Amino acid sequence: MKAYIFPGQGAQYVGMGKDLYEKFPSARDLFEKANSLLGFRITDLMFSGTDEDLRQTKVTQPAIFLHSVILASVLGENFRPDMVAGHSLGELSALVASESLSFDDGLLLVAKRALAMQKACEMTPSTMAAIIGAEDSVVEEVCSSVNAVVVPANYNSPGQIVISGSAEGIDLAIDALKSRGVKRAIKLAVGGAFHSPLMEPARAELEDAIRSTHFHKPLCPVYQNVTSRPSTDPGDIMANLAAQLISPVRWTQSVLNMISDGADSFTEVGPGSVLQGLVRKINPAVSAGAAILT
Repeated sequence: MKAYIFPGQGAQYVGMGKDLYEKFPSARDLFEKANSLLGFRITDLMFSGTDEDLRQTKVTQPAIFLHSVILASVLGENFRPDMVAGHSLGELSALVASESLSFDDGLLLVAKRALAMQKACEMTPSTMAAIIGAEDSVVEEVCSSVNAVVVPANYNSPGQIVISGSAEGIDLAIDALKSRGVKRAIKLAVGGAFHSPLMEPARAELEDAIRSTHFHKPLCPVYQNVTSRPSTDPGDIMANLAAQLISPVRWTQSVLNMISDGADSFTEVGPGSVLQGLVRKINPAVSAGAAILT
């Protein structure tokens, strides 16, 4: 069975999507529609901007979303998913690709999500850190013992977990983990505590937008970050999508559940190759590669 997976923030690069724009008239139409809906020419920033341009949250999230969903659209008959999943932001790409959301509604939700998260980031000094080589249980125990806001945010693969919280909470957790023998704890160059309770203002704002958006039953099960389980009910999808902002991305668990449910081939649709690498770390026996245009 074929699983299609969609990347999240961090996968962007200058020039992303330019080949699609130049080669496929249908892709060009969608990119131009996005420029109109967003109110600025995001294509200029994607194709020939700077790394700094693409690091702006209001640009990063819609840019990755556009690259992913437009690539899925031009795959045509080659896009035949039995199941889909997306990492954080990528969940919205997966929902559009599986026709649970329209292109327009998906893009507008991504834009609202990005701005809401940026506002939440500005409220409290906060950040994230990658913890390498520690058992999940150790990271969870340390986070719960720290007297500040810090939580597991991304279960990326066995031995790779990202924590998220206040600046103080991250520093305390890193110190505590090092005292437990964890050798690699790397602060990430992000300006906020994504997938933590500090994103509650963003969750509330996004939930309002989700409630006013029409969701359809997807063409195939969507394995959502919050539960790591397949969803096809629009009501469940909407609730999980809002909760995602303050909940951990259970990527390891999602991939394992997809494999358990029959997935033996994973195709990453969008910029970068991070998710392919994570799938191989989670289970080296399954096939994982990039979407290829013919």
